[in-house]
Amino acid sequence: MGRERELARLRTLLRSSRLLTLTGPGGVGKTRLAVELAGGVRGGRAGRAQWVELDGLHDGELLPQTVAAALGVRERAGRAGREALVHALEERSTLLLLDNCEHLAEPCAALAAALLARCPGLRILATSREPLRVPGEVVFRVGILSLPPAPAGAGGDHHGDQGDHHGDQGDHHGDQGIDPLLRSEAVRLFLARARTCDAEFEPTPGDVRTVAEICRRLDGLPLAIELAAGRTASLRPAGILRGLDDQLSLLTDGSRTGPGRHRELGATIDWSHRLLDPLERTVFRRLSVLVGGFDAESAAAVCADRGPADDGVEGGDPCGDGRCGVPRSQVLPVLCALEAKSLIVRMPGEAPGAARFRQLAAIRAYGMDRLAAAGELPAVWDRAIDRLAGQAAEGAGLVFPDGAALPLAREQENLAAAVARAAERSDPRHPALALALARLHYQQEQLTAARTLLSEVLARTAYGSPDHAAALALAARAACQQADRSAALTFAREAVAVTRAGPPHPGRLANALDALAAAHLCRGAHHEAVAVFAECLAVVRTLDRPLDTAVCRHHLAWALLQTGDTVQAAAVMEECLPALESGAPPGQAAAALHTAGAIQMAQGDWDAAESRFAEVLVKVPDGESLHALYPVEGLAIVAAERGAPERALRLYAAAEAARRRTDTEPEASWRGKVESAAARARQRLHPARADAAIKAGRRLRGERLLSYAVPGNTSADCLTHHAEHTDSARPTSTEANNLPPPLPLTARELTVSRLVAQGMTNQQIASQLGLSKSTVASHLDRVRDKLGVRSRTQIAVRVTGRAAGPGPGGEPV
Repeated sequence: MGRERELARLRTLLRSSRLLTLTGPGGVGKTRLAVELAGGVRGGRAGRAQWVELDGLHDGELLPQTVAAALGVRERAGRAGREALVHALEERSTLLLLDNCEHLAEPCAALAAALLARCPGLRILATSREPLRVPGEVVFRVGILSLPPAPAGAGGDHHGDQGDHHGDQGDHHGDQGIDPLLRSEAVRLFLARARTCDAEFEPTPGDVRTVAEICRRLDGLPLAIELAAGRTASLRPAGILRGLDDQLSLLTDGSRTGPGRHRELGATIDWSHRLLDPLERTVFRRLSVLVGGFDAESAAAVCADRGPADDGVEGGDPCGDGRCGVPRSQVLPVLCALEAKSLIVRMPGEAPGAARFRQLAAIRAYGMDRLAAAGELPAVWDRAIDRLAGQAAEGAGLVFPDGAALPLAREQENLAAAVARAAERSDPRHPALALALARLHYQQEQLTAARTLLSEVLARTAYGSPDHAAALALAARAACQQADRSAALTFAREAVAVTRAGPPHPGRLANALDALAAAHLCRGAHHEAVAVFAECLAVVRTLDRPLDTAVCRHHLAWALLQTGDTVQAAAVMEECLPALESGAPPGQAAAALHTAGAIQMAQGDWDAAESRFAEVLVKVPDGESLHALYPVEGLAIVAAERGAPERALRLYAAAEAARRRTDTEPEASWRGKVESAAARARQRLHPARADAAIKAGRRLRGERLLSYAVPGNTSADCLTHHAEHTDSARPTSTEANNLPPPLPLTARELTVSRLVAQGMTNQQIASQLGLSKSTVASHLDRVRDKLGVRSRTQIAVRVTGRAAGPGPGGEPV
């Protein structure tokens, strides 16, 4: 609100600048303005916007990994940290929003300079209380909101109250003199926020004059204005102004020559805090340890008092120490009250019923000071660490926890802060917390960060303890991912030895054996891997856990395939596939389907293999996903075997381009099959046609790739449609080279195009499909762009090989 001119100017600057930094004091609205600016980016030169929140990060050495994790950049092919970022961004157009850089100004400046020098398509939008001082940086100082004009002849600080004393007596002038006040951005913000707190708030002209004075006292600082407006549910504007006057005098000893807007913001936060009731104050300050935000459940775990308060005791002093106890049942109502007062804000993008909140940086810093002053800091941190340790323990009963979805995924910032605090104090809960954080890093392929944490766990745990063994197994898997084969084997062997030396525990032993077998696979020792996976399966069978048994069988089947024992691999896969399809997470199910397809392909059952690969792509529609790349390559191999060389080369090139973008490399044996199929396809085509197919394939990505690889994939009967398509349109060896490649259209676009070919008008198509006429026109615009045609007749020819019937009036595309 009130930033229209700034946004227009910033859009211009963003088009011409590669590093644009918004500066200004805390509470002036830098983040909100930057998010609004970045949200308006829709591709083009600025590229796709990516937001990285740095407020909770305090170790500058972890900045590259933090940015990489936020952008979904993985450590692959031996690249880590800054090098991984450069590789991911050097060929992309991206707008990177680094929010709250001031406490990491030097590391942010170094990273920005390095990325901008090597990534020509990158632009950086930063928010900071001070410039980063990088060559080429454009600094935009975010100013205060426009203030209302001061009343004529105002001579002292109390005219605001005097104006309200006439109250409605001043209304005999009507709205005379109010319009200029309502044009003020600061006044508009106050009134808008006041109405969100009190829907019945209807200010009189006298109220508006008082609001104008409040905004002048707060120097137009948006956060301070929002905090003040948050009191309108309980106070009239005159009461808010009196409270601010008293607080400003208290903090500045009556002087109006203090440090400007920092004083106003501090005074407003302090005054807002003083107006809270004792229960609200307690919850407010305790929330400050949750740097990564919180939901109602985690807030209750950290803020509610144990003992009598847990039984729902209301009022009184359950703690018996003169402080207000916090009953668990009251935490959610208090969160709602704090949100209404702008002391916490709701985080965007959360699912309904799973609201998550956070404190803004300036407010959280104030809350942390109040927590320390109350002497509660150690106890509240203890509760937070207990809560996170309990969530980490939820995965302790899993057989294969390193690849499982973890309950702490949403708490990663809070978990990192807890790990740092536990490490400083040699807290015995540190190993379990650090191991949980390392698992999150491993799943995000932030492998260097994971191995650093695991080194700490190994140094702090007793040899043979459960955490020690689990850390060794995870370190082996991380080393495999980094192609550090020797270290992987050493870690895995030690994990097995440690587990065997301790009390019998089949689950931990199975986890260690699985890591050892993975280390053998990583080295290409396939027969050794089969032997260890077989032992692992025997151990898991004793646990009576069907899904874990199925996972272990799948791993064994893959290893058997690598040895060439396709008969045994198929038998093992047949036993485990139904359980994985019905009960495993999508990634595991997709991997199992690919393995089944690869086995069928090795046995020469091309129809079954194609069906499996297509099924994977329907389940994992993101063509850039690691799970989607293998089946695309599998479909390329199938096409080459069936005598469809252009299709084979297009799919091969699409997968190759995606692997280059995502920096992934398949296993050597699989890569050999893919390259061999591509070479055979090339040999069957004229060089010019082969080059054209590869060039076209490199442009296939996302929905276009999925539509090409599995025609009709967006319909409910996608697999049946796919089977019909392949049965009726499968090329023979003599005609394969003469068939056109499948059209790069979605199912809906293909349906619309076929109706065009039947001579139907846009209105007739809209009526038949239940769409609007404009939606049909939009679909046809995309069809025209994808096929490179201009008329309806040309669409019909491309779709069916015949011209469309004449539509009424010769309706254009």
